[in-house]
Amino acid sequence: MARDDDKIEVENFMSPGRVHRVDRAKYEAMRDALLAVLPDAPPGLTVAEAKQKLLPLLPEALFPGGAKAGWWLKAAQLDLEAKGVIRREETKPLRLHRC
Repeated sequence: MARDDDKIEVENFMSPGRVHRVDRAKYEAMRDALLAVLPDAPPGLTVAEAKQKLLPLLPEALFPGGAKAGWWLKAAQLDLEAKGVIRREETKPLRLHRC
């Protein structure tokens, strides 16, 4: 059974006011990797570019062979956007950068 400190509440930029509880270690590893690769200013990186750059930064024990990295990237992205830590540029494809 998971302990409370094994989970963290994340927000969703697309659904304000809603929170979800997710695995803390995976979320924090992805958050740290995403923030490490995103530039400080526009135009930023596409989600695909960010994923390519952050995959080598993820712990193999949590993301063996990059498994589930896409889902965790999206969860971290939406949470960080909701918290105002990163910003999206309304381009096609979508581009992200730190605030």
